[in-house]
Amino acid sequence: MKKLIIYVVVLAVLGIVFLVPGIRNTLKDMFFPVATIERAVHIEADDYDVDLQGINVANTNMKNFRNKPVFLNFWGTWCAPCRKEWPSIQRLYDRRKDQVDFVLIAMEDQEPAVRKFLKENNYTVPVYIAQSPISEKILPKAFPTTFLLDENGRILIKEDAATDWDSESIHQFIDNIVK
Repeated sequence: MKKLIIYVVVLAVLGIVFLVPGIRNTLKDMFFPVATIERAVHIEADDYDVDLQGINVANTNMKNFRNKPVFLNFWGTWCAPCRKEWPSIQRLYDRRKDQVDFVLIAMEDQEPAVRKFLKENNYTVPVYIAQSPISEKILPKAFPTTFLLDENGRILIKEDAATDWDSESIHQFIDNIVK
């Protein structure tokens, strides 16, 4: 009788896992990151058209980052959570700059404040200030906001909070998209 109850409970749990889409998709995303990539939202060529004033790099347009994986972060020197995640972004950049383009856009900030922040902390990640409107698809509603885009413009990760960007799971995710 005890075995029968155990079998029924196990079958019920498996049934819920396989039949309830929300649970199935959550588990799929957790254990198979490629599933996340397949359902990703795309940004179009026009969304990339943002003139960028380089702070510690040359001026450019975001269009120059199309067809490559991009780590796109919106932040500000005035934002405590943004400042908190910077060390992990620098470490990620140091380890992945040859595989992923990094575009960090300082928002609601003045150039001198951004330069001072970068210099005081010895940060070398490419930082820009947008000089033209940013597409609603990627315009942040909170800070920091970070996107990981693949070479096709798919938004694979969107994070609206401070995150440890140098974690093993992030590196594994990047490994999946740069193959």
